[in-house]
Amino acid sequence: MKACWLLLALCCSVGVAFAQAAPRESHGSHDAYAAPGLALAWGVLRGSDEASTAVIVRIDVDPGAYPWLAVIAIDPFSKQEQVVQQPVQPAGPFDLRIPRAQFADYPRTELRLFDSAAHAQANAPQLVVYYLGVPDTTPEFSDAAKLDASLSERIARARSPGGGIPR
Repeated sequence: MKACWLLLALCCSVGVAFAQAAPRESHGSHDAYAAPGLALAWGVLRGSDEASTAVIVRIDVDPGAYPWLAVIAIDPFSKQEQVVQQPVQPAGPFDLRIPRAQFADYPRTELRLFDSAAHAQANAPQLVVYYLGVPDTTPEFSDAAKLDASLSERIARARSPGGGIPR
């Protein structure tokens, strides 16, 4: 009987450890995305040449749900990671600027969302939204003001009922 209780306790502890280690993942497939506690939109700001062209991701998180955010770029073949954004506590919408050329070497982008500083420090996200390259539908702009307006409008649309919340 004692062995049964020991086995049950071991199974429960392994289950709890697994649940804590496995973040919820969501594949962001469109240029605008919304989920409870998060909305984001992608845009490209064209420069005078490819080297000065940047991908802008506006990320708007609910600090009550995810007060910490980090962004990692990954080479899916070698699994090598490059930190794009160290863990940060964004105060309002946060614009992430990534050189477009970076996506050739690191096409997977992971937005890692954390519910506490301790989880951010331990790199134990509660939600990971990942993209495999820049979404095909991402609009391009040569005017920063037009890009800004587009990002804000698409985040608002994604947050509207049925506008971008994964089901």
